[in-house]
Amino acid sequence: MARRIDVTGAGGVRLAAWEFADPPKPEADADAEGEVDPSAPGVLLLHGLMGRASHWAPTARWLAGRHRAVALDQRGHGRSEKPPRAAYTREAYVEDAEAAVEQLGLAPVLLVGHAMGALTAWQLAAKRPDLVRGLIICDMRASALGGASQREWADWFRSWPVPFASLADVRKWFGEDDPWVERPNPARGSFYAEVMHECEDGWRPVFDPEQMLSSRETWVHDAHWEELAQVRCPTLVVRGVDGELGRAEAQEMVRVLPRGQYAEVPDAGHLAHYDLPVAWRAAVSPFLDGLPGAERLSA
Repeated sequence: MARRIDVTGAGGVRLAAWEFADPPKPEADADAEGEVDPSAPGVLLLHGLMGRASHWAPTARWLAGRHRAVALDQRGHGRSEKPPRAAYTREAYVEDAEAAVEQLGLAPVLLVGHAMGALTAWQLAAKRPDLVRGLIICDMRASALGGASQREWADWFRSWPVPFASLADVRKWFGEDDPWVERPNPARGSFYAEVMHECEDGWRPVFDPEQMLSSRETWVHDAHWEELAQVRCPTLVVRGVDGELGRAEAQEMVRVLPRGQYAEVPDAGHLAHYDLPVAWRAAVSPFLDGLPGAERLSA
């Protein structure tokens, strides 16, 4: 069962953080109700654009045996507050993650981010190395994507046949009928079904598409290599073989990172952690086992 924890982000924005499993208890008093092991390493999971914390639920439950794993609904997403468009800056997203780490007592934290959430994670790691002990980047490019990419996204949002009559229609459109789908992908349909809610006229996204475009506008025109090079903690760059991050760019990211490592998830696309959770866990497990303190946790 998921437990919600409220966090106050940048500018006072109310954020919803979620634990999807009981955090580790002290070994000497494992039955102590409500007592969390203070030595359990903290993990903060950050979803991508349009995502939500629940997309990390399987990963969070897997991590929970050895870590205190918390997933954050970022501003404008999930159950978190949706402020005006001007509030969706890179600085605001990073400050929100920083506030979550500090208010939840997760430091030194392992940051795990997908897509936009990965960018937020490495920008926080560069800004506050004292807070971060490790970083996992899942399918996020460091290169600039450019204005054409932003226009494509705007056109894509306009193509959505909202409102959807049912969640089955959501799954079918995003899993089969969406022109961006190269081949049927039921997991993609399920991914988008999780970000819909029922309204009077049918099913609509829990986010405002214009706010999502505003969020994206703040990073697609710029490259992020300089910030990546400032990340000092051990970092794993993970790509789905059929995802958006190409092998050559991923390996260059590893080269730029002072302590970078590389992994890939075979047969996976952009949503590797969601599509193929078992393969995703296999890809990141060696990195987790090699982090400082892992020996104590696995003993």
